[in-house]
Amino acid sequence: MPPQLEFKINLIKYMKTKSKSCIYVACRPIYGVVCAGAVVLIAASAPAQVLFVGGGYNNNIVEITPGGSQSVFVSGLNGAGGVAFDSAGNLFVTDGGGNIIKITPGGSQSTFASGLNAPGGLAFNSAGNLFEADNSSGTIYEFTPSGARTTFATGLNYPGGLAFDRAGNLFEADGASGNVYKFTPGGTRTTFASGLAYPVGLAFDSAGNLFETDFLGGNINKFTPGGVESTFSAGWTYPQALAFDLAGNLYLFAGSYLNSAITEFTPGGSQSTFASGFTVPTTDGLAFQNVMLPVPEPSVLGLLAVGVSALLVHCRRRSNSTTPQ
Repeated sequence: MPPQLEFKINLIKYMKTKSKSCIYVACRPIYGVVCAGAVVLIAASAPAQVLFVGGGYNNNIVEITPGGSQSVFVSGLNGAGGVAFDSAGNLFVTDGGGNIIKITPGGSQSTFASGLNAPGGLAFNSAGNLFEADNSSGTIYEFTPSGARTTFATGLNYPGGLAFDRAGNLFEADGASGNVYKFTPGGTRTTFASGLAYPVGLAFDSAGNLFETDFLGGNINKFTPGGVESTFSAGWTYPQALAFDLAGNLYLFAGSYLNSAITEFTPGGSQSTFASGFTVPTTDGLAFQNVMLPVPEPSVLGLLAVGVSALLVHCRRRSNSTTPQ
């Protein structure tokens, strides 16, 4: 078999074994001179994110597509507040009855935890444990995937939003104290920021900067990993929950009891209304779910054409070889 044809066949076989989007660089000398190398993007599926909102639409969970279309995902909840997804795509929601409700991707509901005191923000760590900010008791609880509960931190002053950084440290918006606290994985607490006007929402961008909403001050504040503070956006009415999508766009839930909306900020700083018409504001109630959308499998010739047009890599023949590699 000619080496060029053998190379093409082996490349396609290798690509078909991959289920995730990857970039491969292929290079093969043709008759000992140079070869056309290809950077090939193999996309078996692509992420499209759906935004879920807790608390709006009279105690429903609202689902918003990337295009902004809204629909009710689950209804009849008791004051749905904090929302978070586990790695399996199950949605966890805090309600006014002191419960954490687990909702499968198909919409089936079950009580994951009960007996809480005004539960608020939720966040998962890398191990799959769920952390919950118990507003009235000033406690952060940790739950294993099976539902076993332990006390992670106490003595807080109306804890709200929770967020983990890439090192596994937990950050908590301590509303009534005006502080943002940082907890190591072992539970050691330090004050990361202070003097805020009732901090509520927290979210990290891909660079490790922390964004925080001042519920009473009307600002979105940005903190570098070292704690340097700046105002990202100001003049909001009751800014609350925050969430980043995979593209780095920031989403803010803000507004009054009769007119709340979700605003989108691009990485470049442009802002626009993503969704509106919410009649009940929420705290800590934005979460993205990643949905894998299938991509049609490209043809063999199409893959090679795209790869060759993307990059030509010159390969020199080994000095001690006189045959094609």
